[in-house]
Amino acid sequence: MKLIIDQINKVFENKTRLGIMSALMVNESVDFISMRELLGVTDGNLSSNISVLEHNKYIKVKKRFINKKTNTSFSITKVGRNAFQAHLNALEELLKWRLK
Repeated sequence: MKLIIDQINKVFENKTRLGIMSALMVNESVDFISMRELLGVTDGNLSSNISVLEHNKYIKVKKRFINKKTNTSFSITKVGRNAFQAHLNALEELLKWRLK
């Protein structure tokens, strides 16, 4: 049991970061507004959680201009995909665990 718990990544324990990573696992990229609306969070909450994921190299942030407006989008990195998949695998193992 201890080994399974050790595989749970603390970065993903936050529900906003869990939502961000889940969305990026199934989408090539997601823009800031779409992510904010999907998760129902404030700009500041989304920004601070994006910073944590970017700091850990789990996501990439791309900023560009579209029609003179800033457009920010996010995509998952290989490191992020592997870390999140390991986290999900640990949760699945924990759910399967039974006393014998």
